[in-house]
Amino acid sequence: MDDKKQHGSVEGVGGPHDNRLGTGESADSLTNRQGHPVTDNQNIRTVGNRGPSTLENYDFLEKMSHFDRERVPERVVHARGAGAHGYFEAYGKVGDEPVSKYTRAKLFQEAGKKTPVFVRFSTVAGAMESPETARDPRGFAVKFYTEDGNWDLVGNNLKIFFIRDAMKFPDMIHAFKPDPVSNLSNPERMFDFLSKTPEATHMITFLFSPWGIPANYRQMQGSGVNTYKWVNQDGEAVLVKYHWEPLKQGIKNLTQKEANEIQATNVSHATQDLYEAIERGDYPEWELCVQIMTDDYHPELDFDPLDDTKLWPTDKFPFLKVGKMVLNKNPENYFNEVEQAAFGTGVLVDGLDFSDDKMLQGRTFSYSDTQRHRVGTNYLQLPINAPKKRVATNQRGGQMSYHVDVPPSGNPHVNYEPSTIGGLKEAKQEGKIHEPHYNDKLVREKIDRPNDFGQAGETYRAFSDAERDELISNLVDNLKVCRPEIQNKMLEYFTNADEDYGRRVREGLAKAMDTTDTSSAAAKDAVEKSKNMGQESDRY
Repeated sequence: MDDKKQHGSVEGVGGPHDNRLGTGESADSLTNRQGHPVTDNQNIRTVGNRGPSTLENYDFLEKMSHFDRERVPERVVHARGAGAHGYFEAYGKVGDEPVSKYTRAKLFQEAGKKTPVFVRFSTVAGAMESPETARDPRGFAVKFYTEDGNWDLVGNNLKIFFIRDAMKFPDMIHAFKPDPVSNLSNPERMFDFLSKTPEATHMITFLFSPWGIPANYRQMQGSGVNTYKWVNQDGEAVLVKYHWEPLKQGIKNLTQKEANEIQATNVSHATQDLYEAIERGDYPEWELCVQIMTDDYHPELDFDPLDDTKLWPTDKFPFLKVGKMVLNKNPENYFNEVEQAAFGTGVLVDGLDFSDDKMLQGRTFSYSDTQRHRVGTNYLQLPINAPKKRVATNQRGGQMSYHVDVPPSGNPHVNYEPSTIGGLKEAKQEGKIHEPHYNDKLVREKIDRPNDFGQAGETYRAFSDAERDELISNLVDNLKVCRPEIQNKMLEYFTNADEDYGRRVREGLAKAMDTTDTSSAAAKDAVEKSKNMGQESDRY
C-alpha cells in the first residue's frame, strides 16, 4: 500500500494552498487555526439554547482572543524545556476491542497508521536556565499533526496534580515561585499554601519521594492528568485518561543526594541525555495507554472521577494500549522549534472531547491564551505549530502575520462569514455531535467527595521502604524551616493519610529542630562561605 495513502499526506506545513482536507471539508470550508473544520460559526456552546456559555468554546475563544490582539500583541519567554520530533503509531484497538467502539478520532482507527508528533519536556516552576535536577513536576506535552488538524495532549510526568479547581492555580504557582520582594526561594511559601490545601497531600507524597525527580526525560512516565472524553460515530461518549509508559528505556528516578551530585557538574543533564540518545540512534519509545470509564457519577467510588488529585484504580479501570510513540529526530533549531512550540489543552480533533473536569476547563482558556501572549497572535502560523493540512480562516493582522489564510479559490476581499460573494463556508458535520445533558443550578462549591487523604495513604503504603525513607527525609528537610502552625497542619494531613506517615515526619522534625542545621541556616552559611573561600586577587 502506498505510504501516503496508509498514513495520510503529512509532509510540509498546511495552509490556504494545501489541498489536504479534513472530515467534512471542501475546498472553501472554514477552519480554525488548528486546522479543525468549523461546523458552526454562528452559535457558541451553551447550556440549553438560552443558558450560559461554557468555557471550552475553543473556536470562539480562538476567534475572539485573536481579534483582541490584532493591534497590540505582547510576547514573553517560557520556562526551560527540551524537545524532539517523532511519530505515533496506532494499534487500531483499545486493549482487545476495536477503538471505533469508543472514538471516531481518525489517528487511532487503523493499525500501523503513523501520525507525526513533536514532544516538549520541561520543568515547571524553574526559570529558563534552572537546573534539570529540581524537585518539580515535569511537563510532557505532545503535539499530534493529524489529518484532521492538531491534537495537543498536554500533561505531566506524574498522574495527578496538587489541586482540583483552576481558580487556585495562579495562587499555587505564586507560592511555588520565589518571594516577590527578595526573589529568594523558601519552602515555607510552598507549604504555607499547601497547609491550606488538603487535597494536595497525595501530590506532595509523590513529589517528595524519588518520583519527584525523574532521572531524565527519556526514563519518565507521562500523563494527561485531566479527564477527557472519547466520542464515537453515534455521538456516545466515555471518560478517558491518557498515560505514556516508557518501553525499552524503562523508568528511573533520583534521590535528593543523587540529584545534588548531578547538579554540581551539569544543570542540563536531561536535555543532553535526550539529544545524545537520539543522535546515536537510541530512540526513546513510549506506549500510549488509556483508562476508560462511563460518564456518570460512579457512586461505587469514594472520590469524584473528575478530580485531578486522584488516581483511577487500575483493578477497576485497567490500562488499555492504543499505540506507541517513537522520538527519532532532534530539532534543527532549538528556539524555533522547542521554545516557540505552543500547546493547548483545548486543541482536540473530531472524536475527542472535553469532560467537566474543573482543571481542564480552566486550562483550556489559559494555555492557548498564554501562547498568544508569549509567542504572538499568529503563533499558529509558525512551522512548529501549524497543522500539516489545509488552513482557511477569516483571521487577519496581528503581530508577525506572514501569510493570509485565503485559499486560491477564495475572495481575498471577504474576511467574514457568511458570505455570498466568495467567502469561506462552514464545513459539513460528520458523525453525531456529543450533547451531554445538564439539569442543575449554577453554584460555587467544592465537590461532594473530596476524600483528600485516602489515596495519599494508599500511595505511601505502596512505596518501597527506600521510597518511604526518602519521602520522610525530604519532607523534614523542607518543613523544618516552616512556622510551627504550618508544620502542625501538614502533620495533621500526613497522619490522616497514614498514622505511620505522620509519626515518622513528626519524629524527623523533632530531631531536626534540635539542631541548627536548617535549610535557612545552611543557606546563610553558604553566603558566608562565598565571602571566605577562594583566593584574594589584586585589582586590575
